[in-house]
This record gives sequence, structure tokens and C-alpha cells, in this order.
Amino acid sequence: MIEPKKISKPQPDLARQVGIKAGRKLKAQRNAAPGVWFGLGMMGVIGWSVTVPTLLGAALGLWLDQRYPGGRSWTLALLVAGLTLGCLNAWHWVSKEDQAMRDEQENDDE
Repeated sequence: MIEPKKISKPQPDLARQVGIKAGRKLKAQRNAAPGVWFGLGMMGVIGWSVTVPTLLGAALGLWLDQRYPGGRSWTLALLVAGLTLGCLNAWHWVSKEDQAMRDEQENDDE
């Protein structure tokens, strides 16, 4: 006797399954609010973006003051220049991140 074949639903292929799971994961990430660690990481990045140019300016100023002594303080001038550059860098980075969050929120609202 011949056994009848069982009729089953066609299973989606692997690429489709992966696509569905990736879509769910991306949707969950978009709806999740940034946590405490995200905020601390952001503060760290902003802090370093100000600190590094300031310290580099001060180090270059000290080197110039030792090489070319004179009436001007290269250390102070380059420290202020590094601080200004670092603050502009941090401002640019924060405004870029803010714009990205606004764009993402607008896309979610549609």
C-alpha cells in the first residue's frame, strides 16, 4: 500500500527568515530608549573631543616656549586655541547626533 504524502506549508527559505528576524531586531532597537550607558558614553566622547585638542595645544605651546623663548606665551595661546577647537568639534558632533535622532523620530512618526 502506498502511504499518502503529508501536505505541509511551504517553509520560507533561509534568506527570508533572516530578513524577518533582522527586521524585528531593527524595529525593537528603534523603539528602545537610549539607556544610561549610552548617555555616559556620549559624555565620554564629548569630553575627549574637547580634552585632546586642548592638551595637544598646550604641549605644542610648551615645546615652542622652550625652543623660542620670548615675550609671548605660546603655551597659553595654543591652550586657548586647542580649547576653542575642541569645543567647536564637540558642538559639531552633538548637533550631528541631534539631527540624526530627529530624523529617526520623524521616520518613526510616518
